[in-house]
Parts: sequence; C-alpha cells; structure tokens
Amino acid sequence: MGAFLFLFSFLLISLLFPDSAIATQGHGGREGLYIHQLSHIFFFISMGILIYWLKNRRLTAKPGWRCIGYSAMFFILWTADAFLVHLLDEQLGIIRTERVGFLEIAIHTAPDHQWLGHLYYLAKLDHLFCVPALILLYMGLRGLVIGAEAEKQEG
Repeated sequence: MGAFLFLFSFLLISLLFPDSAIATQGHGGREGLYIHQLSHIFFFISMGILIYWLKNRRLTAKPGWRCIGYSAMFFILWTADAFLVHLLDEQLGIIRTERVGFLEIAIHTAPDHQWLGHLYYLAKLDHLFCVPALILLYMGLRGLVIGAEAEKQEG
C-alpha cells in the first residue's frame, strides 16, 4: 500500500506542477557534444550493419528478426533526426528558442532561413521514430522468445 501511495503522490504532483519536457537532450560544453554526435554516427552505422547482416543471412524470413530489422530502420531515422537537432541547435547555433507562454515557444532563425525553423520543429518530434523503434524491438524479441519456446516444446 505504501508503494502505491508513493507512486500515486508522485504522479499527482507531476501532473499538477509539470516541468518542461525536452525531447532532444542538450549538452554542455563542446567535448561532450562532439562525443555525443560521434555516438549518433556510430549507432547509425551499427544499425545499418545489423540490417545488412539480417538480410544477408536471410533471417528476415522469420517474423521476430523481421521486426528487429524494421526496428533498426526506425533507429536509423531517429539517430539521424537527433543528430540534425544537435547540429542545428548546439553546433551551428542558427536556431534560437524562447518560451513565450505556457505550452508555447518561439523559434528564431535568420529571416532568409525561416524554413529551418519548420525543419527544426519537425525534427524535435524525434519520439515519432524512437517509440516505434522500441515497440518493434520489443515485438521482435518477443517473437524470438516465443519461437524458441515453441521449438523447445516440439523437441
């Protein structure tokens, strides 16, 4: 009962006094940002290699591995999107945001590059790639476990 009351209190306080939810994490200092950007490149390449490996070994014929392959594709889209946001927001410094009201921000760009503001806004919606990637990864792993259990019961 104590754990439930604690969790309920935490959720109630979080709903009544929300803090800003920033989808793409910012980084302090140049060194941390460069290493973080390199990790996005490494993850991009790793997911590409995973997709190649799955197709080359014809594992995508099995539903579990197919879901994992689709998950890797969404992870590629997510990491490229996050890389772009970090580049626009922190490295190039061509985007500036400010809070102008409750649930409202202003995105400032150079007058002749206002399209960057729209691109930045869309890119900040990185969860539209990350959440499907995680769901597909879960479905793929679940499919592999169910398949292994079925093989175990048959044999």
